[in-house]
Amino acid sequence: MIATLSPAQLDYLRSQRLGRLATIRPDGSPQNNPVGFRYNEALGTIDIAGHNMGASQKFRNLAKEDRVSFVVDDIESISPRVVRCLEIRGTAEALRDVDTYLDGGSRELIRITPTRILAFGIE
Repeated sequence: MIATLSPAQLDYLRSQRLGRLATIRPDGSPQNNPVGFRYNEALGTIDIAGHNMGASQKFRNLAKEDRVSFVVDDIESISPRVVRCLEIRGTAEALRDVDTYLDGGSRELIRITPTRILAFGIE
């Protein structure tokens, strides 16, 4: 089942530039990488592009296991302490030969379809 982000969660995603993508390596161990991203309004997906994306381990990991977790978080305020976090669990596709949002990036893209959304400090 596809999960839908709330308007507040979408606003939060649009305000951030960096997230962390967790994938599963072929040996079953986790890999977590900082990544830039964009929310794809038309598809309701998280798109991750990069330079030489197709050669990255995170891209190759998707060939064996398509389940991923993507986290965006920050500390909005120290006093009072306000922590915000959005975790998007879902399935990811490793796409080749596609146009991406990144000028000068490679023509590969990781596209995450959300199946579960966990959030705090956002609504």
